[in-house]
Amino acid sequence: MKVFVDARWTRTDAPDGITRFGANLIAALHELHPVTMLIHDERQLRLLPAHVPHVRINSPFSPRELLVSRTLHRLGADVVFSPMQVIGGFGRRYRLVLTLHDLIYYRHPEPPGFLPAPVRLVWRLFHRAFWPQRVLLNRSDAVVTVSETTARLIAEHRLTTRPVTVVPNAPPVMAELEDGGGRGERRDLLYMGSFLPYKNVETLIRGMARLPGYRLRLLSSIPPERQAELRALVPPGSDVVFHNGVSDEEYRELLGGAAASVTASRDEGFGLPVIEAMNVGTPVVCSELEIFREVTGGHALFFATESAEEFAAAVRTLEDASLRRELTDHARGRAADFTWQRSAERLLEVLESSSDRTRSV
Repeated sequence: MKVFVDARWTRTDAPDGITRFGANLIAALHELHPVTMLIHDERQLRLLPAHVPHVRINSPFSPRELLVSRTLHRLGADVVFSPMQVIGGFGRRYRLVLTLHDLIYYRHPEPPGFLPAPVRLVWRLFHRAFWPQRVLLNRSDAVVTVSETTARLIAEHRLTTRPVTVVPNAPPVMAELEDGGGRGERRDLLYMGSFLPYKNVETLIRGMARLPGYRLRLLSSIPPERQAELRALVPPGSDVVFHNGVSDEEYRELLGGAAASVTASRDEGFGLPVIEAMNVGTPVVCSELEIFREVTGGHALFFATESAEEFAAAVRTLEDASLRRELTDHARGRAADFTWQRSAERLLEVLESSSDRTRSV
């Protein structure tokens, strides 16, 4: 079985959750069964496992994407896995497994800023109804998603007739840190994630008015205009730092010594920073979402999504050393349930069990 994995969604400017999902899953899957990565930019290789072979083909945004099946036929593909639900190719004869991470953009339709302007327009139109998603997913032989919450929503909205399997995210290797967990004198609160409106970073910033002595570190890259908007909301005297991107090494150091990993998101597909924090014994303070309940197993402190007061109170709760220790011990046990090896094993089962009927789409 010759397996290709579409790694062309690997972002080189600001690696995101899909980038990490793809890279870690590829590495773990390759240990179980040989795979070949599809890239379109040599720079993507620095974010992908070096020991996995690759082939450079067209960009997924190129008109040539409509004929990508011809390329894959020439390469001898038996099965193609994409960490997204978008991949071109008419008249394919290989098996196809697609990924739908979440349904966030149906509720919050603003597209990611890194997409080209024409693609952003198509993105908005695409998410105005469910039927285009059904067309995409039903082109596949099987569908993968990252959480039971999203699997339930896929079924609820009848998005596909294909079998759906949960292949969760997991803490990456870089998250295997020494046991810092904020047990020192530092009182850093870390936010790792984008700054789209549904991420609701505003609530975290407002909450800092009630947290003297704490520092909120906003770690991810942020456009200048959005940074200016958020800076204007920082309460007088509050300590808020915009890092505008950090390396894995910097993230490792900050996470190991933080008081908590925090998020006030109104919606999530999984919440990878949550599981990263749990894995190293750093407490999680997060908004009350079904997906966060699923991922944490309840071993986090929750607050009403729009309540800066509840956010600050939850952070203060962690000043109780015995409660903090109990919370992080249980959280680490929960995080141990998520490994890339287990996720790769699930994915390999899907790849092997996908219908081997020759299909023309």
